[in-house]
Amino acid sequence: MKRSAIIPDIQDLPGEIPVFPLNGALLLPGGRLPLNIFEPRYLNMVSDVLTSPTRLMGMIQSNTHTSQDEAMPNFYSVGCVGRLSSFEETTDGRYLISLDGVIRFHVDKEIDMKDGYRRAKVNYDLFTDDLLVQETSINRDTLLKSLRRFFDMKGFTADWEAIKACDSEKLVTTLSMICPLEVTDKQALLEAPTTFDRAEILTTMLEMQVSSLGLTTENPGNVRH
Repeated sequence: MKRSAIIPDIQDLPGEIPVFPLNGALLLPGGRLPLNIFEPRYLNMVSDVLTSPTRLMGMIQSNTHTSQDEAMPNFYSVGCVGRLSSFEETTDGRYLISLDGVIRFHVDKEIDMKDGYRRAKVNYDLFTDDLLVQETSINRDTLLKSLRRFFDMKGFTADWEAIKACDSEKLVTTLSMICPLEVTDKQALLEAPTTFDRAEILTTMLEMQVSSLGLTTENPGNVRH
């Protein structure tokens, strides 16, 4: 089943899209990402997206490991298209928007900028299943145990009943987006082939974080020479 009737079919998705490089801000198909837009180039981008037929834009992370130009770093090769689903203009000139994740994309090449923002030629060939609601089975108990330990270590609070009631795809998508992880970790979650794979990767990452935090707590004065 298609995620939403307002999402274009695969053949109608644009081959050239504006892209917003923002490290740590992960968007996944089926997820919702709120953004506070204030830089002039991205205000221009949002204005253009609002008047486009599909209202789509791409979220992507910068690959600092391969970048020589700090002002215009290279992209990772995979990002996610979001549909601009809500919009508010503030009195101080900012845009408060929400993006609904539609489908991941592969960057074929970067193309000429427009009004200061970056654009890319993209394809969706590897990610056509993103447009469909996926029924999936994951190791929920293991994931939730790891999540609880992670939240306890970080001092986070959560509505555990609401979390338990979440369907598997929504649970994995939301946790992947909101958990404070490194850029490379977020990219690995984005590129995971399936929800099951993403849940397994996320569980491993949370366990590694717990182990690392535990070691730090147990040895606060440990200094290497």
